Amino acid sequence: SPRSRFGCGGMPKCLLVIDTQKGLDDEKLGKRSNPAFEKNLASLLAAWRTNSLPIVHIRHCSVEQNSNLRPELPGNAYKDEAKPEPGEKEFTKTVNSAFIGTGLEEYLRKDLGVSALVITGLTADHCVSATTRNASDLGFDVTLVSDATATHERTGFDGVRYSAEEMHNVNLASLHGEFCVVTTTAAVLDTLKTQ
Repeated sequence: SPRSRFGCGGMPKCLLVIDTQKGLDDEKLGKRSNPAFEKNLASLLAAWRTNSLPIVHIRHCSVEQNSNLRPELPGNAYKDEAKPEPGEKEFTKTVNSAFIGTGLEEYLRKDLGVSALVITGLTADHCVSATTRNASDLGFDVTLVSDATATHERTGFDGVRYSAEEMHNVNLASLHGEFCVVTTTAAVLDTLKTQ
């Protein structure tokens, strides 16, 4: 079961920013949850930078023929709010989890000495979920920031349509308490102020 995720003593807490790319703004993906996603992510990035805490960016470089996230397409670019600054590490991936085929785990453990992750990004039900689950299974203390992630509406296998908010909330509920502790941007920022 999850430990107290964000309060890991003096250990650095790495902000992991997953797939915050322009291609995920495509209207063909349907309505998106959490209109405050970009603002909240920008607040977290600013706080991490101000406190000189480690930030790792993950970029999805799709190999799927029809994906907006293919490396040669404009959709592969980071959203303006999430562009890495000099010195911030980036890993690229071709599958949902940021830990598969990337060297991320070794970098976090050996180069940064990190055991606690604060996860943000897109999308809550795909790459954020896969990475959160893998991180927990690998023994990281994981905090997932509910309002610094988002997802899109979906149609189920049976034709039932699920709103973006339903998809977002159900996925966070599934992760909370089993793979991570889910919290808010405001709570994370408050914790940073007291450390």
